[in-house]
Amino acid sequence: MKSAFARLSVLLALLVVRTAGLAGERVLFGFDDHSIPWQHNLKLVPVAATKHPQNPVLRRGPKGSADESHAILYGSVFKDGDTFRMWYLGMHEIATEPGRPPDSWRPMCYAESKDGIAWTKPNLGLVELNGNKDNNICLIQGEPHSLTRIDDFLSILYEPEDPNPSRRYKCAYIAHVPYDEIRGGLSSIGKRETAPCVTICATSPDGLTWQVVGDRPANASGERFEVAGLYRFGNFYYSTGQLLPPWTWRADGRDAGRIMLAYRSPDFVTWSQAKALSFARPGQLMNPPVAGQQTHMGAGLWNRGNVLVGLYGMWQDGPTDRPAGVDRLWGTHIDLGLVVSNDGVHFREPVTDFKVIPRGAKGEWDSVALLQGHAFVNSGDRTMIWYSHWDTGGPTETMEIGLATLRRDGFGYLSSKETGEGGHFITSTIDASNRIQQLRINAEGVTATSPLTLELLDDSDRPIKGFSGVDSAKVTVAGTQQEVIWPKTKGSKLPIGRPFAIKATFPRIGDV
Repeated sequence: MKSAFARLSVLLALLVVRTAGLAGERVLFGFDDHSIPWQHNLKLVPVAATKHPQNPVLRRGPKGSADESHAILYGSVFKDGDTFRMWYLGMHEIATEPGRPPDSWRPMCYAESKDGIAWTKPNLGLVELNGNKDNNICLIQGEPHSLTRIDDFLSILYEPEDPNPSRRYKCAYIAHVPYDEIRGGLSSIGKRETAPCVTICATSPDGLTWQVVGDRPANASGERFEVAGLYRFGNFYYSTGQLLPPWTWRADGRDAGRIMLAYRSPDFVTWSQAKALSFARPGQLMNPPVAGQQTHMGAGLWNRGNVLVGLYGMWQDGPTDRPAGVDRLWGTHIDLGLVVSNDGVHFREPVTDFKVIPRGAKGEWDSVALLQGHAFVNSGDRTMIWYSHWDTGGPTETMEIGLATLRRDGFGYLSSKETGEGGHFITSTIDASNRIQQLRINAEGVTATSPLTLELLDDSDRPIKGFSGVDSAKVTVAGTQQEVIWPKTKGSKLPIGRPFAIKATFPRIGDV
Protein backbone atom coordinates (compact mmCIF):
# COMPACT_ATOMS: atom_id res chain seq x y z
CA MET A 1 0.00 0.00 0.00
CA LYS A 2 1.04 3.60 -0.46
CA SER A 3 2.02 5.39 2.75
CA ALA A 4 0.28 8.60 3.73
CA PHE A 5 3.77 9.97 4.21
CA ALA A 6 5.05 9.07 0.74
CA ARG A 7 6.29 12.60 0.01
CA LEU A 8 7.27 13.55 3.52
CA SER A 9 10.93 14.09 4.39
CA VAL A 10 12.66 14.53 7.72
CA LEU A 11 14.50 17.81 8.13
CA LEU A 12 17.28 18.11 10.66
CA ALA A 13 18.70 21.55 11.34
CA LEU A 14 20.90 21.04 14.38
CA LEU A 15 21.65 19.18 17.55
CA VAL A 16 22.51 21.08 20.69
CA VAL A 17 24.36 19.48 23.57
CA ARG A 18 23.48 21.95 26.30
CA THR A 19 25.41 22.51 29.49
CA ALA A 20 24.78 24.64 32.56
CA GLY A 21 25.68 27.83 30.70
CA LEU A 22 25.62 29.09 27.11
CA ALA A 23 29.43 29.11 27.03
CA GLY A 24 29.30 25.32 27.17
CA GLU A 25 26.71 24.86 24.46
CA ARG A 26 27.90 22.69 21.58
CA VAL A 27 25.94 23.24 18.37
CA LEU A 28 26.02 20.58 15.67
CA PHE A 29 24.63 22.10 12.50
CA GLY A 30 23.47 19.80 9.73
CA PHE A 31 25.68 21.73 7.28
CA ASP A 32 28.82 21.36 9.42
CA ASP A 33 30.62 18.33 8.00
CA HIS A 34 33.27 18.50 10.74
CA SER A 35 30.69 18.09 13.50
CA ILE A 36 28.62 15.62 11.46
CA PRO A 37 31.20 13.93 9.19
CA TRP A 38 29.68 10.45 8.79
CA GLN A 39 26.56 10.30 6.65
CA HIS A 40 24.62 7.69 4.70
CA ASN A 41 21.97 8.49 2.07
CA LEU A 42 21.64 12.08 3.24
CA LYS A 43 21.82 15.37 1.38
CA LEU A 44 22.20 18.92 2.57
CA VAL A 45 19.47 21.32 1.53
CA PRO A 46 20.51 24.98 2.00
CA VAL A 47 17.82 27.51 2.88
CA ALA A 48 17.52 31.14 1.82
CA ALA A 49 16.36 33.62 4.45
CA THR A 50 13.01 35.39 4.16
CA LYS A 51 13.19 39.17 3.93
CA HIS A 52 10.94 41.12 6.27
CA PRO A 53 7.98 42.85 4.57
CA GLN A 54 8.70 46.12 6.41
CA ASN A 55 12.26 46.42 5.07
CA PRO A 56 14.28 48.49 5.49
CA VAL A 57 13.60 48.31 9.23
CA LEU A 58 16.14 51.01 10.16
CA ARG A 59 16.26 54.02 7.88
CA ARG A 60 18.60 56.97 7.62
CA GLY A 61 17.68 60.04 9.60
CA PRO A 62 16.47 63.51 8.65
CA LYS A 63 18.68 66.38 7.51
CA GLY A 64 21.17 67.34 10.19
CA SER A 65 21.14 63.94 11.89
CA ALA A 66 24.19 61.72 12.34
CA ASP A 67 22.91 59.29 9.70
CA GLU A 68 21.31 61.70 7.22
CA SER A 69 23.38 60.40 4.30
CA HIS A 70 23.15 56.72 5.17
CA ALA A 71 22.63 54.16 7.92
CA ILE A 72 24.69 51.09 7.19
CA LEU A 73 25.11 47.86 9.12
CA TYR A 74 28.85 47.81 8.94
CA GLY A 75 28.31 46.95 12.58
CA SER A 76 26.80 44.52 15.08
CA VAL A 77 23.51 43.47 16.64
CA PHE A 78 22.93 41.30 19.68
CA LYS A 79 20.22 40.83 22.28
CA ASP A 80 20.89 41.88 25.86
CA GLY A 81 18.08 40.69 28.11
CA ASP A 82 14.87 41.78 26.39
CA THR A 83 16.56 44.53 24.33
CA PHE A 84 18.05 44.27 20.86
CA ARG A 85 21.12 46.52 20.64
CA MET A 86 22.57 47.74 17.33
CA TRP A 87 25.80 49.58 16.52
CA TYR A 88 25.93 50.88 12.95
CA LEU A 89 27.70 53.52 10.89
CA GLY A 90 26.06 56.79 10.00
CA MET A 91 27.35 59.30 7.49
CA HIS A 92 27.54 63.03 7.96
CA GLU A 93 29.91 65.32 6.09
CA ILE A 94 32.14 67.40 8.33
CA ALA A 95 34.79 70.03 7.76
CA THR A 96 38.36 68.86 7.27
CA GLU A 97 40.22 68.72 10.57
CA PRO A 98 43.84 69.93 10.93
CA GLY A 99 46.31 67.33 9.75
CA ARG A 100 43.68 65.19 8.01
CA PRO A 101 42.99 64.88 4.30
CA PRO A 102 39.53 65.78 2.98
CA ASP A 103 37.37 62.97 4.27
CA SER A 104 33.97 61.86 5.41
CA TRP A 105 33.29 60.86 9.00
CA ARG A 106 31.19 57.78 9.64
CA PRO A 107 30.20 58.03 13.31
CA MET A 108 29.42 54.98 15.42
CA CYS A 109 25.67 55.23 15.93
CA TYR A 110 23.51 53.29 18.37
CA ALA A 111 19.91 52.01 18.22
CA GLU A 112 17.63 49.85 20.35
CA SER A 113 14.55 47.70 19.77
CA LYS A 114 12.20 45.41 21.68
CA ASP A 115 11.39 43.21 18.69
CA GLY A 116 14.28 43.70 16.24
CA ILE A 117 11.93 45.37 13.77
CA ALA A 118 10.95 48.78 15.18
CA TRP A 119 14.11 50.65 16.21
CA THR A 120 14.66 53.80 18.24
CA LYS A 121 17.74 56.00 18.14
CA PRO A 122 18.26 57.19 21.72
CA ASN A 123 19.61 60.64 22.43
CA LEU A 124 22.98 59.78 24.02
CA GLY A 125 24.17 63.36 24.53
CA LEU A 126 27.83 62.38 24.11
CA VAL A 127 29.15 63.90 20.88
CA GLU A 128 28.56 67.37 19.48
CA LEU A 129 27.23 67.59 15.94
CA ASN A 130 25.76 70.72 14.32
CA GLY A 131 26.22 72.68 17.54
CA ASN A 132 24.47 70.28 19.91
CA LYS A 133 24.72 66.77 21.42
CA ASP A 134 21.16 65.67 20.66
CA ASN A 135 22.05 62.56 18.69
CA ASN A 136 22.76 58.82 18.93
CA ILE A 137 26.54 59.00 18.32
CA CYS A 138 28.80 56.97 20.61
CA LEU A 139 31.85 58.72 22.02
CA ILE A 140 35.33 57.45 21.14
CA GLN A 141 38.25 58.99 23.04
CA GLY A 142 41.97 58.67 22.40
CA GLU A 143 45.11 60.39 21.19
CA PRO A 144 45.98 61.27 18.54
CA HIS A 145 42.46 62.32 17.68
CA SER A 146 42.64 60.83 14.18
CA LEU A 147 42.54 57.32 15.73
CA THR A 148 39.02 58.01 16.98
CA ARG A 149 37.50 58.87 13.58
CA ILE A 150 35.87 55.80 12.03
CA ASP A 151 36.08 55.64 8.27
CA ASP A 152 34.53 52.23 7.67
CA PHE A 153 33.37 48.92 9.18
CA LEU A 154 33.08 48.43 12.93
CA SER A 155 32.56 45.20 14.86
CA ILE A 156 31.44 44.94 18.49
CA LEU A 157 32.31 42.08 20.86
CA TYR A 158 30.57 41.79 24.25
CA GLU A 159 32.36 39.84 26.99
CA PRO A 160 30.40 40.30 30.24
CA GLU A 161 32.75 37.89 32.02
CA ASP A 162 35.83 40.11 31.52
CA PRO A 163 37.12 40.87 35.06
CA ASN A 164 37.92 44.44 33.99
CA PRO A 165 34.56 46.25 33.67
CA SER A 166 36.05 48.87 31.32
CA ARG A 167 36.89 46.13 28.78
CA ARG A 168 33.61 44.24 28.67
CA TYR A 169 32.75 45.78 25.30
CA LYS A 170 35.44 45.58 22.63
CA CYS A 171 35.48 47.08 19.17
CA ALA A 172 37.61 47.08 16.02
CA TYR A 173 37.12 49.54 13.19
CA ILE A 174 38.79 51.08 10.14
CA ALA A 175 40.41 54.50 10.23
CA HIS A 176 42.53 56.39 7.72
CA VAL A 177 45.23 58.00 9.83
CA PRO A 178 47.77 60.43 8.34
CA TYR A 179 51.14 58.76 8.33
CA ASP A 180 52.81 61.55 10.31
CA GLU A 181 50.26 61.05 13.13
CA ILE A 182 51.11 57.38 13.63
CA ARG A 183 53.41 57.30 16.62
CA GLY A 184 56.42 55.12 15.97
CA GLY A 185 55.55 54.97 12.28
CA LEU A 186 54.70 51.86 10.29
CA SER A 187 56.72 49.38 8.30
CA SER A 188 57.73 50.30 4.77
CA ILE A 189 54.58 48.53 3.54
CA GLY A 190 52.48 51.16 5.26
CA LYS A 191 54.17 54.02 3.44
CA ARG A 192 52.31 53.25 0.24
CA GLU A 193 49.55 55.62 1.39
CA THR A 194 49.70 59.10 2.93
CA ALA A 195 46.78 58.19 5.20
CA PRO A 196 47.04 54.40 5.63
CA CYS A 197 43.95 52.26 6.14
CA VAL A 198 44.54 50.86 9.64
CA THR A 199 42.80 48.83 12.34
CA ILE A 200 41.90 50.62 15.57
CA CYS A 201 40.79 48.77 18.71
CA ALA A 202 38.77 50.29 21.54
CA THR A 203 37.10 49.15 24.76
CA SER A 204 34.07 50.31 26.73
CA PRO A 205 32.20 49.56 29.96
CA ASP A 206 28.77 50.10 28.38
CA GLY A 207 29.15 50.11 24.59
CA LEU A 208 28.47 53.84 24.42
CA THR A 209 31.64 55.57 25.68
CA TRP A 210 34.84 54.11 24.23
CA GLN A 211 38.59 54.43 24.80
CA VAL A 212 41.11 53.62 22.06
CA VAL A 213 43.54 50.86 23.03
CA GLY A 214 47.03 52.39 23.03
CA ASP A 215 48.14 55.31 20.89
CA ARG A 216 48.76 53.62 17.53
CA PRO A 217 47.02 51.24 15.11
CA ALA A 218 46.71 47.55 15.95
CA ASN A 219 48.18 46.45 12.60
CA ALA A 220 51.75 47.65 13.02
CA SER A 221 52.80 46.12 9.71
CA GLY A 222 50.85 48.86 7.92
CA GLU A 223 49.23 46.61 5.33
CA ARG A 224 46.03 48.05 3.91
CA PHE A 225 43.86 45.71 5.94
CA GLU A 226 40.17 46.58 5.99
CA VAL A 227 39.06 45.03 9.26
CA ALA A 228 35.48 43.77 9.23
CA GLY A 229 35.22 41.21 12.04
CA LEU A 230 36.11 40.73 15.69
CA TYR A 231 35.56 37.63 17.82
CA ARG A 232 37.21 35.46 20.43
CA PHE A 233 37.69 31.77 19.76
CA GLY A 234 39.78 29.61 22.08
CA ASN A 235 42.78 31.47 23.46
CA PHE A 236 42.86 34.28 20.90
CA TYR A 237 40.99 37.31 19.68
CA TYR A 238 40.73 37.41 15.90
CA SER A 239 40.24 40.34 13.57
CA THR A 240 39.15 39.35 10.08
CA GLY A 241 38.57 41.42 6.98
CA GLN A 242 39.77 41.95 3.45
CA LEU A 243 43.12 42.65 1.87
CA LEU A 244 43.67 43.72 -1.72
CA PRO A 245 46.67 43.40 -4.01
CA PRO A 246 49.48 44.31 -3.59
CA TRP A 247 48.97 43.53 0.11
CA THR A 248 47.67 40.03 -0.50
CA TRP A 249 48.14 37.23 -2.97
CA ARG A 250 47.46 33.58 -3.66
CA ALA A 251 49.79 30.92 -2.26
CA ASP A 252 51.89 31.03 -5.44
CA GLY A 253 52.24 34.82 -5.29
CA ARG A 254 49.64 35.75 -7.89
CA ASP A 255 46.96 38.37 -7.24
CA ALA A 256 43.65 37.13 -5.83
CA GLY A 257 41.58 40.29 -5.54
CA ARG A 258 39.66 40.76 -2.29
CA ILE A 259 40.08 37.78 0.05
CA MET A 260 39.43 37.17 3.74
CA LEU A 261 42.43 37.29 6.07
CA ALA A 262 42.75 36.96 9.86
CA TYR A 263 45.09 38.45 12.46
CA ARG A 264 45.15 37.34 16.09
CA SER A 265 45.91 38.67 19.56
CA PRO A 266 46.19 36.91 22.94
CA ASP A 267 45.20 40.01 24.94
CA PHE A 268 43.43 42.49 22.61
CA VAL A 269 46.47 44.75 22.87
CA THR A 270 49.27 43.13 20.86
CA TRP A 271 48.31 41.81 17.42
CA SER A 272 50.19 39.46 15.13
CA GLN A 273 52.02 40.80 12.11
CA ALA A 274 51.63 37.41 10.45
CA LYS A 275 48.20 36.66 9.04
CA ALA A 276 46.22 33.62 7.91
CA LEU A 277 44.31 33.24 4.67
CA SER A 278 40.86 32.44 6.03
CA PHE A 279 38.63 32.25 2.97
CA ALA A 280 38.50 32.92 -0.74
CA ARG A 281 35.74 32.07 -3.18
CA PRO A 282 36.57 28.91 -5.14
CA GLY A 283 36.59 30.85 -8.39
CA GLN A 284 39.35 33.11 -7.06
CA LEU A 285 41.71 30.15 -6.65
CA MET A 286 41.01 28.41 -9.96
CA ASN A 287 43.44 28.48 -12.89
CA PRO A 288 42.49 30.73 -14.51
CA PRO A 289 40.38 32.45 -11.82
CA VAL A 290 36.74 33.30 -12.46
CA ALA A 291 36.78 36.84 -13.79
CA GLY A 292 35.57 39.44 -11.32
CA GLN A 293 34.82 37.01 -8.49
CA GLN A 294 35.94 38.31 -5.08
CA THR A 295 35.23 38.02 -1.34
CA HIS A 296 33.92 41.33 -0.02
CA MET A 297 34.84 42.51 3.49
CA GLY A 298 35.47 39.06 4.92
CA ALA A 299 32.40 37.77 6.73
CA GLY A 300 29.88 38.85 9.34
CA LEU A 301 30.30 36.15 11.99
CA TRP A 302 28.31 34.49 14.77
CA ASN A 303 30.23 32.63 17.48
CA ARG A 304 28.23 29.60 18.68
CA GLY A 305 30.87 28.36 21.11
CA ASN A 306 32.29 25.37 19.24
CA VAL A 307 31.67 26.70 15.74
CA LEU A 308 31.51 30.00 13.86
CA VAL A 309 28.90 30.62 11.18
CA GLY A 310 28.45 33.74 9.13
CA LEU A 311 27.67 35.49 5.87
CA TYR A 312 30.25 36.77 3.39
CA GLY A 313 30.00 39.18 0.48
CA MET A 314 29.78 37.30 -2.85
CA TRP A 315 31.32 40.09 -4.92
CA GLN A 316 31.07 40.01 -8.71
CA ASP A 317 32.67 42.79 -10.78
CA GLY A 318 30.53 44.86 -13.06
CA PRO A 319 31.02 44.90 -16.84
CA THR A 320 34.27 46.29 -18.20
CA ASP A 321 32.44 48.31 -20.86
CA ARG A 322 30.93 50.79 -18.41
CA PRO A 323 29.02 53.80 -19.73
CA ALA A 324 30.99 57.02 -19.79
CA GLY A 325 30.92 59.06 -16.60
CA VAL A 326 29.77 56.32 -14.20
CA ASP A 327 31.59 55.25 -11.03
CA ARG A 328 34.27 52.56 -11.35
CA LEU A 329 32.08 50.13 -9.34
CA TRP A 330 29.04 50.60 -11.57
CA GLY A 331 27.44 47.22 -12.23
CA THR A 332 29.16 45.44 -9.35
CA HIS A 333 26.75 43.23 -7.42
CA ILE A 334 26.99 41.36 -4.12
CA ASP A 335 24.86 38.62 -2.58
CA LEU A 336 25.44 37.05 0.85
CA GLY A 337 26.63 33.45 1.19
CA LEU A 338 27.17 31.09 4.13
CA VAL A 339 30.53 30.20 5.67
CA VAL A 340 31.44 28.00 8.65
CA SER A 341 34.61 27.44 10.70
CA ASN A 342 35.56 24.96 13.41
CA ASP A 343 38.91 26.49 14.37
CA GLY A 344 38.24 30.23 14.13
CA VAL A 345 40.82 30.62 11.36
CA HIS A 346 39.80 28.63 8.28
CA PHE A 347 36.35 29.03 6.74
CA ARG A 348 34.50 27.08 4.06
CA GLU A 349 31.18 27.16 2.20
CA PRO A 350 28.81 24.25 2.94
CA VAL A 351 27.28 24.71 -0.53
CA THR A 352 29.40 26.68 -2.98
CA ASP A 353 27.87 29.96 -4.18
CA PHE A 354 24.52 29.43 -2.45
CA LYS A 355 22.89 32.77 -1.65
CA VAL A 356 21.46 32.87 1.89
CA ILE A 357 20.34 36.45 1.30
CA PRO A 358 20.21 37.31 -2.42
CA ARG A 359 20.02 40.89 -3.60
CA GLY A 360 16.54 42.03 -4.49
CA ALA A 361 14.91 42.21 -7.88
CA LYS A 362 15.21 45.34 -9.98
CA GLY A 363 13.33 48.18 -8.37
CA GLU A 364 13.46 46.76 -4.85
CA TRP A 365 15.32 48.66 -2.12
CA ASP A 366 18.16 46.10 -1.95
CA SER A 367 18.52 45.33 -5.65
CA VAL A 368 22.22 46.02 -6.27
CA ALA A 369 24.66 44.88 -3.59
CA LEU A 370 24.27 43.61 -0.03
CA LEU A 371 26.54 44.19 2.96
CA GLN A 372 26.79 41.84 5.92
CA GLY A 373 27.14 42.72 9.59
CA HIS A 374 27.78 40.75 12.76
CA ALA A 375 24.08 40.70 13.34
CA PHE A 376 22.53 37.35 14.26
CA VAL A 377 20.05 36.68 17.06
CA ASN A 378 18.04 33.59 17.96
CA SER A 379 14.68 34.76 19.25
CA GLY A 380 12.07 32.10 19.94
CA ASP A 381 11.83 29.78 16.95
CA ARG A 382 13.46 32.27 14.55
CA THR A 383 16.97 33.31 13.59
CA MET A 384 17.04 37.03 12.82
CA ILE A 385 19.72 38.49 10.53
CA TRP A 386 20.21 42.18 9.73
CA TYR A 387 22.00 43.45 6.61
CA SER A 388 22.44 46.58 4.47
CA HIS A 389 22.16 47.68 0.86
CA TRP A 390 24.81 49.42 -1.22
CA ASP A 391 24.04 50.96 -4.58
CA THR A 392 27.52 50.47 -6.01
CA GLY A 393 28.37 53.49 -8.05
CA GLY A 394 25.15 55.18 -6.99
CA PRO A 395 23.90 57.50 -4.21
CA THR A 396 24.63 56.65 -0.58
CA GLU A 397 21.05 57.60 0.35
CA THR A 398 19.93 54.06 -0.51
CA MET A 399 22.13 52.56 2.22
CA GLU A 400 19.75 51.45 4.96
CA ILE A 401 19.28 48.34 7.11
CA GLY A 402 16.99 45.37 6.50
CA LEU A 403 16.02 42.18 8.32
CA ALA A 404 15.83 38.59 7.10
CA THR A 405 14.73 35.53 9.07
CA LEU A 406 15.10 31.76 9.10
CA ARG A 407 13.60 29.02 11.19
CA ARG A 408 15.82 28.90 14.29
CA ASP A 409 19.34 27.94 13.14
CA GLY A 410 17.78 26.83 9.87
CA PHE A 411 20.54 27.74 7.40
CA GLY A 412 20.24 24.24 5.99
CA TYR A 413 18.92 20.78 6.80
CA LEU A 414 19.69 17.13 6.15
CA SER A 415 17.17 14.99 4.31
CA SER A 416 17.17 11.56 2.68
CA LYS A 417 18.87 11.55 -0.72
CA GLU A 418 16.97 8.56 -2.14
CA THR A 419 13.30 8.61 -1.20
CA GLY A 420 11.91 5.45 0.29
CA GLU A 421 15.26 4.60 1.83
CA GLY A 422 16.46 5.27 5.33
CA GLY A 423 19.59 7.23 6.15
CA HIS A 424 21.69 8.04 9.15
CA PHE A 425 24.58 10.12 10.40
CA ILE A 426 27.10 9.89 13.22
CA THR A 427 28.52 13.00 14.82
CA SER A 428 32.13 13.57 15.77
CA THR A 429 33.03 12.38 19.27
CA ILE A 430 31.93 14.68 22.07
CA ASP A 431 34.28 14.91 25.03
CA ALA A 432 31.78 14.60 27.87
CA SER A 433 32.19 16.43 31.14
CA ASN A 434 30.23 16.64 34.36
CA ARG A 435 28.52 19.78 33.04
CA ILE A 436 26.74 18.11 30.13
CA GLN A 437 23.03 18.01 30.76
CA GLN A 438 20.83 17.37 27.76
CA LEU A 439 20.35 17.07 24.04
CA ARG A 440 17.98 19.27 22.05
CA ILE A 441 17.03 18.99 18.41
CA ASN A 442 15.27 20.81 15.56
CA ALA A 443 13.26 18.48 13.33
CA GLU A 444 10.38 18.56 10.88
CA GLY A 445 8.39 15.89 9.10
CA VAL A 446 8.52 13.36 11.93
CA THR A 447 5.48 11.46 13.24
CA ALA A 448 4.75 8.68 15.71
CA THR A 449 4.94 6.17 12.85
CA SER A 450 7.95 7.81 11.17
CA PRO A 451 10.20 8.96 14.00
CA LEU A 452 13.78 10.13 14.01
CA THR A 453 15.74 7.66 16.16
CA LEU A 454 18.64 8.87 18.32
CA GLU A 455 21.19 6.74 20.12
CA LEU A 456 24.62 7.20 21.66
CA LEU A 457 27.83 5.44 20.62
CA ASP A 458 31.15 5.25 22.45
CA ASP A 459 34.43 6.39 20.90
CA SER A 460 34.77 3.00 19.15
CA ASP A 461 31.31 3.24 17.54
CA ARG A 462 29.81 0.73 19.98
CA PRO A 463 26.28 1.35 21.30
CA ILE A 464 26.18 2.70 24.84
CA LYS A 465 23.95 0.65 27.10
CA GLY A 466 20.89 2.51 28.26
CA PHE A 467 21.06 4.94 25.32
CA SER A 468 20.79 2.63 22.29
CA GLY A 469 18.77 -0.25 20.87
CA VAL A 470 15.46 -0.53 22.70
CA ASP A 471 16.63 2.39 24.85
CA SER A 472 17.05 4.75 21.88
CA ALA A 473 15.14 8.03 21.92
CA LYS A 474 12.40 8.68 19.36
CA VAL A 475 11.60 12.18 18.07
CA THR A 476 7.99 12.08 16.88
CA VAL A 477 6.87 15.72 17.02
CA ALA A 478 8.13 18.49 14.75
CA GLY A 479 9.58 21.61 16.34
CA THR A 480 12.67 23.53 17.39
CA GLN A 481 14.81 23.11 20.48
CA GLN A 482 13.02 19.92 21.47
CA GLU A 483 14.36 18.18 24.55
CA VAL A 484 15.33 14.57 23.83
CA ILE A 485 13.96 12.14 26.45
CA TRP A 486 15.67 8.76 26.94
CA PRO A 487 13.08 6.03 27.60
CA LYS A 488 15.09 4.05 30.13
CA THR A 489 15.82 6.99 32.43
CA LYS A 490 12.65 8.88 31.44
CA GLY A 491 14.84 11.99 31.51
CA SER A 492 17.06 14.11 29.29
CA LYS A 493 20.39 13.80 31.09
CA LEU A 494 23.31 12.41 29.10
CA PRO A 495 26.02 10.08 30.44
CA ILE A 496 28.80 11.88 32.31
CA GLY A 497 32.54 11.27 32.20
CA ARG A 498 32.79 9.28 28.96
CA PRO A 499 33.10 10.42 25.34
CA PHE A 500 30.21 9.68 23.02
CA ALA A 501 28.88 10.32 19.53
CA ILE A 502 25.27 10.75 18.49
CA LYS A 503 23.75 8.53 15.82
CA ALA A 504 20.56 9.76 14.17
CA THR A 505 18.59 7.35 11.99
CA PHE A 506 16.04 8.74 9.54
CA PRO A 507 12.82 6.77 8.89
CA ARG A 508 12.02 5.07 5.63
CA ILE A 509 9.42 7.25 3.98
CA GLY A 510 7.83 6.16 0.71
CA ASP A 511 5.96 3.14 -0.62
CA VAL A 512 5.44 0.47 2.06
